[in-house]
Amino acid sequence: MDLKNEVRKINFKTMKGIKLRGFDGFVPMKELFSNQTMIPSCKGVYMVLYDSRHEPIFLPQGTGGHFKGKNPNESLEVLKKHWIHGTKVIYIGKAGGEKSSSTLKSRIQQLLMFGTGKNVGHYGGRYIWQLKDSHQLIVCWMPLYQQEQDPRKIEKGLIHDFKKIYHKRPFANLVD
Repeated sequence: MDLKNEVRKINFKTMKGIKLRGFDGFVPMKELFSNQTMIPSCKGVYMVLYDSRHEPIFLPQGTGGHFKGKNPNESLEVLKKHWIHGTKVIYIGKAGGEKSSSTLKSRIQQLLMFGTGKNVGHYGGRYIWQLKDSHQLIVCWMPLYQQEQDPRKIEKGLIHDFKKIYHKRPFANLVD
């Protein structure tokens, strides 16, 4: 599948729709905490998915790290305001690109370490760790092997498409 830098339509409501867009993995966080060997060591785009039919339960104090001394926790009111119904996608991230040598593996590892309270650079997405069942979230990824494929452009395109449907960014994406 040749993605170049274009973004094709995606159905954010179903796992099948996300898979059809080229995402792979679909591994529960609880499995990734103990084994990250299946995550590709290349640039790409990844998403965190909420695959429950139940309303989320937000914690007043999450498990996220205090990167650079900043408290990652937000008020329950803000979390509820940011929550979006009707989508599986709660966070879209990127790894690698023009100004970064990170890989899907290293970036998702940072996300996981941040979620266990470590002081690491993954402050974006911090709302994830105030979900009571964060260990049940699903992580999927789209490896980008071709040099000209730009993870940032694809990430921005996905967030743009998401905003066209839901009129705001995914729950844990605080910037475009």
